[in-house]
Parts: sequence; structure tokens; C-alpha cells
Amino acid sequence: MTTPIPRTLAAIGGALALTLIPACGHAPEVMLVQTSITVPPPPVPPAPVADTLSIGSAAVDTTGGWLPDGTMLSPFDTANPILSQLDPALLSAVQDATRAAEAAGIQIMVTSGWRSKGFQQRLFEDGIRTYGSVERAAEFVATPEVSKHVMGQAIDIGPADADRWLIANGRQFGLCQIYANEIWHFELAVDPQGNCPPLKPNAAG
Repeated sequence: MTTPIPRTLAAIGGALALTLIPACGHAPEVMLVQTSITVPPPPVPPAPVADTLSIGSAAVDTTGGWLPDGTMLSPFDTANPILSQLDPALLSAVQDATRAAEAAGIQIMVTSGWRSKGFQQRLFEDGIRTYGSVERAAEFVATPEVSKHVMGQAIDIGPADADRWLIANGRQFGLCQIYANEIWHFELAVDPQGNCPPLKPNAAG
């Protein structure tokens, strides 16, 4: 039975020790003397470079349009996608109204604007948990498929005195309150005569 010699090679060749043993009447014999060479451990392969983090085609943006509670934006803070992704005509109308309101001592701020589909879906699911049913939730939060926020065609305004000012004066800028139960929600909705449409009772219509 041959015992394996781990990580050791029996060296024959350059590492041979040759010993000549004379014998009477015989040619010298060659004795092979086994020596050993310790083999160093194999090099450790380098760790693979981690793939660059990326968002795949199936990823869903569930935060686009989110603002922390109590946070409001100036209508001129267009570096934020909440405003930059709005319909340019809507954003321009709100900015014009903001300038006019400021002259009257009213500060118009934005509490919500553009929203991603994923974020709108989260809001709708939160509404179901809060109100107990899809039908009831739909009175307060639209689904992503029909939400004007997702389309960039709706904006929510605060604080309450700004809402009241915009309800009274918004039509001058094409802005209308749309839902009776949401005094903060405005869209470009005036008719050719500059009148706002009748209020809908809620987001479910």
C-alpha cells in the first residue's frame, strides 16, 4: 500500500542523489535516493469583482413622488421630480398663481405632485388598509391606472389658507379644485369660458 505524500513530490532527476556502490566483478550499481521538495500552496484566486448595482427592467419605483410628512416644496423647486415631471403647463400655472398669491400675503406650497406608478399603488394599498375596502379607498386615492398625479396632471397645495385662496382665484390661471372632499387637489380644468367644472364628490367620481 502506498502512502500518499501530500503537497510533496518525490524528486527524481535534478534532485536525485546518485551513489555509486562498487561490487567485485560487477559494474557499479546506481542507487536512487529519494529526496523531497515541498510544494508551496497554490495561489488564492482573486475574489470576483462585484457587479455594479443596477436597476433591472422589472424594477418598480415605489418612492417617486414621496415627501416626508409635514414637508412642502416651493413651486419653484424644479430640481425635485415631484415638480419637474409635472405637465409644464400645470407647473407654469401654479407658479403664476404663487406669484399672485404672494402679493396678497398668501404663500402657496406643494404637498404632492408627480408620483410614480409604484408609489401610487402603495398609496392605494394603504388606503385599502385604512378604509377597509377597495371601493372605500377609491374615494380618496386613485389607482395608478387613472391617477392624474401619475400622469403629471395634478398637484396638491398647502397650507389650508393657500387652498382657500386658490379655490377662489385659481380659475384665473386655469386651476380648479376637482373633488369636494379634497380642497388641496388642483388640475388644469377650466373650460373655454374660464369656468371650473362642477365638483366631483370624491376621487371615485
